[in-house]
Amino acid sequence: MPHSGQPASRPVQDRAYEAHERIDPEALIGGDGSLSLGGLRPVVRDSWQRSLRHAADPDRALARLVLAEGELDMFRRDHPLAAIMPVFSRLLVEPSHEAGMLVAIGDQHGRLLWVDGDTRLRERAEGMMFMPGTDWSEASVGTSAPGTALALGHGVQIAGAEHFSRAVHSWSCTAVPIHDPDSGAVLGVVDLTGGEEAAAPHTLPLVRAAVAAAEAELRIIRLQAAPPSSRARQQPAGLSITGRDHGLLELAGGRIELSQRHTEILTLMALHPAGLTAEQLADRLNPHARGATLRAEMVRLRKLLAGISPAAVPESRPYRLPQPLAVDAQRALQCLARGSFRQALDLYQGQIIPGSEAPGIVDFRHHASATLRESVLSSASPETVMRYLQLPEAQNDDDAWHTALRLLPPRSPRRAGVVARLEQLETGDS
Repeated sequence: MPHSGQPASRPVQDRAYEAHERIDPEALIGGDGSLSLGGLRPVVRDSWQRSLRHAADPDRALARLVLAEGELDMFRRDHPLAAIMPVFSRLLVEPSHEAGMLVAIGDQHGRLLWVDGDTRLRERAEGMMFMPGTDWSEASVGTSAPGTALALGHGVQIAGAEHFSRAVHSWSCTAVPIHDPDSGAVLGVVDLTGGEEAAAPHTLPLVRAAVAAAEAELRIIRLQAAPPSSRARQQPAGLSITGRDHGLLELAGGRIELSQRHTEILTLMALHPAGLTAEQLADRLNPHARGATLRAEMVRLRKLLAGISPAAVPESRPYRLPQPLAVDAQRALQCLARGSFRQALDLYQGQIIPGSEAPGIVDFRHHASATLRESVLSSASPETVMRYLQLPEAQNDDDAWHTALRLLPPRSPRRAGVVARLEQLETGDS
């Protein structure tokens, strides 16, 4: 069965062009708030829906420079992807020169850090701001392979007029996210851009294979760099819950994606290491649920964990974890407390279990979000504030954007993008 991210056929691309001919907010949005253009592939239609929340006019959905040359050099040097660039160079960049394509490597926020490949194509691509230091997230340019791959968490292909921005209609692209081999967190994205061949059926498996090789190389590099004693010692259990409803549990050397309810339960027990009674845990999950419901969920969770590591099975009376569980949101708050804003923003990938309505999770979500915002805006660092503004929850934060404008140097090339965003917020085009 074809993956939802596979490229569009020519008739589907033609329908995308037709969609652009009559594009405007009223034409695209039906009475139920969903796209009324059935000719688009579902992955593209959903992306256009998200794109419209940021820019109603495809002619104004343009990439902007967010990292000046000095800042770009710093980000490249410090970013974990720098260590595996030789893999991408060997597997993708070198062949791209002969194939007439470009290879772009971006961070987890969609900012392009490296762009290489065919020289003449690079010059053409700069005309649409496809160059290092620019923001290619969906919030900036709408539907594109790099931004949409990051938004969805898996590889996608976008061809021609499927791009939301009309400036990109002569290009096609394939992109795949890069994940941390230890924590599973998204580190960035790899994109192959060019003509129609850049979204050919064989291109997606090629980029996926390159990403898999790079992730394996990163794991090897870390193992070689670690002292022998730390290699032998079992890694502590970890749980990633920011920006995702299904927590990613790292346990006994493996990773497993949890259901939302199991994510909520483990998070609440991690927040209360001394333990919670059945009534306390139930109240934090759903005050209206019956106790039998919680017991059934705990049975399923214990069975799941027992199959991975018996030592990790939760205890009862009270419910508590037998060993510490490092939750990414808690680690981010710890970083904020000691002033490590960059590390905190690396860990914090978005709101905590955003789809959860469990009272205990909602309280923790609001606390973490408010603490992050207050810490960042009081840091007086333009770089920290600009990184914070890449988060979805900050896109419509008028005060945060004004803070960025106040902190940025008068000649910073990023001021134009901040001013444009503030104008969108003032006119209601957000």
